[in-house]
Amino acid sequence: MIKVNYSFFAFILLLIILAMCVIFLRPKPIPKKESIMLRVEKPSTQKIKIYNDITVENYFSFIDSLVIKYDSVTPYQLTEHLLVRANPWIIDTLKNTDYYIQKARDSFIYNQKKMVILKKGIDLIIPNLKQANEILSSFKKTKIDVNIPEFKLRIYEDSTQLFSFLVRVGKDTKRYLKMSDRVQDLKTITGKGTIVGYNLYPDYYNPVNSHRYFVTNRDDKQITKLPQIPFIETQINGLRNGQLIHATTNPITLGKAYSNGCIGTEEGNVWVIYYYAPLGTKITIRYDLNIKNKNGKDSLLVNVYEF
Repeated sequence: MIKVNYSFFAFILLLIILAMCVIFLRPKPIPKKESIMLRVEKPSTQKIKIYNDITVENYFSFIDSLVIKYDSVTPYQLTEHLLVRANPWIIDTLKNTDYYIQKARDSFIYNQKKMVILKKGIDLIIPNLKQANEILSSFKKTKIDVNIPEFKLRIYEDSTQLFSFLVRVGKDTKRYLKMSDRVQDLKTITGKGTIVGYNLYPDYYNPVNSHRYFVTNRDDKQITKLPQIPFIETQINGLRNGQLIHATTNPITLGKAYSNGCIGTEEGNVWVIYYYAPLGTKITIRYDLNIKNKNGKDSLLVNVYEF
């Protein structure tokens, strides 16, 4: 019969118990300072992948679909203007659809609507809250200034001039217009107001005879289809009088009293004006003959309307 040494096993058991006590009673290490601090990350910026080429003729409907889809995931109201201003290269791309810009690059564009604006594989940025607030703040500070005898449209943010564009204005005459069925003063109307609307898919009519155009004769004698560029509607002195800001396909007419009352400018310029002038943007149309020239000296302009 084997004799068991119980005192030995008791001693071993005691050592095990003591070892376990040491493990459980050992003080836990104090966490490093950074592990208990709240980490403040930079606001995340989401991206939208473009999976198909988007042409000018499909551009607005596509952008609208993005706004509808992603508005629910932004902590602010997402709009077309906000999205595009967060991706300013889009404005540059649209501006470069200008027939005459392409002509200067030895490229003939017959149908601007078929040009690709958003290429497959690129990403669009959805602005984070900070970026969105900065853009919205910029919108509130933006104003448009048009001086008729100077043939200039300027865009300001506060007192800083962002852009200056050569324009054409209304003729100094009265004429019967079939579209309105009355004799109208064709001078561009002066006053203060706001941007109140857009026509994103404009049709082109001659207001004198109501004839609709589908093609245009360019300054270089080439014939092309009419481009798709927004018409920008103004409300001046509380009235919507049909006075628009829109593109002309004949920039040779800029710097002249040539139109039927609207303010015309180069095709590319209108895209810039459109995206810098959301609805509600203030506009002043004035008639100031006394101005400062480029050298800061007083200059007297030609009295276009003979006021």
